[in-house]
Amino acid sequence: MDLLNELLSDKDKQALQMLRMRNDDNTIEEIKEQYEDSIIGRPDWWEEAVDRLSEEDLRTQILYEYGKQNTCKFVRDWFAYNQDLNNVLVATICRKHGFDVSKSIIGHNEVAEILRKNLQQKDFGLSAVIDNLPEIMTIVEEENLREREKKLDAIRFLWLEEKTRFEVFSLENVLAYYLQAEMLNRWSLLTIEEGERVFRELVADMKKGVHLEA
Repeated sequence: MDLLNELLSDKDKQALQMLRMRNDDNTIEEIKEQYEDSIIGRPDWWEEAVDRLSEEDLRTQILYEYGKQNTCKFVRDWFAYNQDLNNVLVATICRKHGFDVSKSIIGHNEVAEILRKNLQQKDFGLSAVIDNLPEIMTIVEEENLREREKKLDAIRFLWLEEKTRFEVFSLENVLAYYLQAEMLNRWSLLTIEEGERVFRELVADMKKGVHLEA
């Protein structure tokens, strides 16, 4: 972060800070309080979300919606992808255990609306909309929560690689590198080198499952 703060422009730093906002509970709480205290500036989705979502899910929607308003397309795409990814997982869990999916799906974009309407379809009607959908849905079967989170990060890792495959010396590369380094750091067990080795093995296995080119 010291290096990035030294090298990035103020505009680029704003994009980076948005990516880090999910770890900033204070900022999310400030936005929530702002919406609660004043009708002016409230987004259209606020009242419906307050009535339907849990406190934790409401904060998550604030994060997603804020991220999808960013001026950087990469940032907007990253938050939109994570919203879709998490909604698919939530819908899969709800169907498996007989929960009410309408109370758990976040947002009202294309994927969210399809999930609400097609809960009983095997693929939720999303096979043509989301790549590697079967791999995402099978993660729910992993009982070890730590391993489940690792597999989710592996899918995100692959998305970042695909997103920046043809980007050269761009802000997108920098942002993707930061996100990938954050994942590697989170899952490193003894050393960064060991964590990266284990994680890349997991990514390699995931690539085989989704038939992506190396």
